[in-house]
Amino acid sequence: MPSTTAAAHHAHRSTRHPALLVAGILLIAASLRAPITALGPLLEPVRQSFALNASQAGLLTTLPLLAFALVSPAAASVAHRHGLERTLFVSLLLLVAGIALRSAGSAWALYAGTCVIGGAIAIANVLLPSLLKRDFPRQVAKLTAGYALSMIAAAGLVSAVAVPIDRALGAGWPASLATVALLPLAAALLWLPQLRSRTVSTPGLADGLAHASVWRAPLAWQVAAYLGLTCFIYFAAIAWLPAILQQAGDSSARAGALHGWMQLAGAVPALLMMPLLQRLPDQRLLAFAAPALGAVGLAGLIALPALAPVWVFAFGMGMGAALILSLAFVGLRAGHQRTAASLSGMSQCIGYLFAALGPILVGDLHERLGSWNLPLAACLLLCLAMCALGLSVGRARHIGP
Repeated sequence: MPSTTAAAHHAHRSTRHPALLVAGILLIAASLRAPITALGPLLEPVRQSFALNASQAGLLTTLPLLAFALVSPAAASVAHRHGLERTLFVSLLLLVAGIALRSAGSAWALYAGTCVIGGAIAIANVLLPSLLKRDFPRQVAKLTAGYALSMIAAAGLVSAVAVPIDRALGAGWPASLATVALLPLAAALLWLPQLRSRTVSTPGLADGLAHASVWRAPLAWQVAAYLGLTCFIYFAAIAWLPAILQQAGDSSARAGALHGWMQLAGAVPALLMMPLLQRLPDQRLLAFAAPALGAVGLAGLIALPALAPVWVFAFGMGMGAALILSLAFVGLRAGHQRTAASLSGMSQCIGYLFAALGPILVGDLHERLGSWNLPLAACLLLCLAMCALGLSVGRARHIGP
């Protein structure tokens, strides 16, 4: 016999407009990478403004990842108390505030705003998979690919236009970085109707047994490791690819365009993987092939940098596919919504703690050696490690009931 809470939850779902809900999810997703990736093409003028060394500059990409790791475990509990809808709305408002603070023009605001941005994104990162598991349990893979596509496309577009917008506005990098606030602001406005029909309490999000079992499950640690390796490599590239390309002889505008090209390349596997994730018996082939393609792109940048557009596209496709899989594994490997919420928080906590090292270590390695070849080779080896891990985490298994 269904409980009162379950009945209320069912009534809540029946009053939703699915198309409006999906549109809101996609626009929220579009806001979850662009505020971070917008910084990459403008990192050199930011460094010049405050005389930052490579480690200090890398910290601007690392801080959001640390915020992901620290805030992610608490997101499910906050949503349990206040409801998924209201918590997601507040995260969008925090994101707008963080972008505004980062663009204030001072060094302390730059770093403080970056921390707020990371915390706001962390909340939505954790809650979107749980929302999909709750409201669209039979379409998790397809909608995960859809929101990953929205996230990747927005991030690529923002990266590609960051330098042209900077030049067009003529007001320096703070004005260009501030324009990205339009995405979460639009998402918050579109999300307003969801607040009228929000759940007072989201069933299962704070289940202590599910939370404990996730931390004891080897499969959960594999999901976390796959996410961590993906984001270590991907966010290192987001931080340093424009600098890598400029050292190879490209202009700042071309480097920024290729930075966006790398991220837009991730839209290709997002489109292809929507049907594949539904039809394949497991994800082993995809989880192996994605980092393998990323490794090909890195090897090409080392051996033949003149063909950078080809290698950047290959890398973007491979790591974009790996990012989609990392997100999808939360829903695909969880046996229940409460497990999905706990797995999402746990995997993002562990995964992003590791990923936070990427921009700093890669930048520091380059500064010590004066060359990008060894940092690129190190990331290539991590891609190969992901290939081996993918053969295990890609098997069709579940955590929890």
